[in-house]
Amino acid sequence: MPRFGRVVYEVHGTLNEAGDNCVLLPSYFGGTDKSYLPMIGPGRALDPARWYIVAVNMMGNGVSASPSNTPGYANATIAANVRAQHEVLVYLGVKQIALIYGWSMGAMQGLAWAALYPAKVAALLAVCGTAHCWPLNRTFLESLIATLPAGKAAFGRVYAPWAYSARFFREELWRGMGFARREDFVRFWEEDSESFDERDLRAMLWTWLHAGLTDDELRGITARVIAMPCDTDAYFTVDEARIEAGLIPRAEVRVLESPYGHCAGAPGRFAAETAVVEAAIRELLGV
Repeated sequence: MPRFGRVVYEVHGTLNEAGDNCVLLPSYFGGTDKSYLPMIGPGRALDPARWYIVAVNMMGNGVSASPSNTPGYANATIAANVRAQHEVLVYLGVKQIALIYGWSMGAMQGLAWAALYPAKVAALLAVCGTAHCWPLNRTFLESLIATLPAGKAAFGRVYAPWAYSARFFREELWRGMGFARREDFVRFWEEDSESFDERDLRAMLWTWLHAGLTDDELRGITARVIAMPCDTDAYFTVDEARIEAGLIPRAEVRVLESPYGHCAGAPGRFAAETAVVEAAIRELLGV
């Protein structure tokens, strides 16, 4: 068990003799190791016949060490998650990470990985996520926390409009997701939020709120980085992705154009957006 807390992970594929064909997939708020499964498979950019894919659960998510399953759980920073994951990869025999690919809080962990262990990370694809919890993002999270005394359904109802975009609601794009009414879509978010232990929600929010790297840490990243914010993301913004990328020596920003807001980058959720993400994965892996 890592000294930072129990970490649960799932492996796809086989580690090569050199120990350098690892692709790390850190989970995100509300996600688990299963959340990236739509991106993994034969013939895909993340093909387990070629890559040793490690999908790891961040602490606080109810799978790894969390308030709901660990007595005396202490909140874990992004850095603590990364150090625990590093212990896992050492245990597995990984010498070099070919790529870290993460969405949202997964991108936050990926950037921290590249800063804390620069020699170990060759490439990073940070989709709809930044290293910092910037002021607007912080204010959004604080508003979510304020709803929790009213119940987890209220939490989900407040979260839903932030996760998508004005165009998404204006053009009723929720219909393409199988919802007959806007209210049905919002209720889905309510029900999804109610499926979580409130203590775990608070733990993940705490981790998110406390994310951040110094300018020098960002400058110390040696990996090739593609930062991929969405143009309609309401809380991980293009401007702030550009600020951070400007400090990283080998970083570039590629804006994901989509009406689906923050959720445009959700693994495998939308076909056109997923194709853009997969193309970047292939490029970074050189395949």
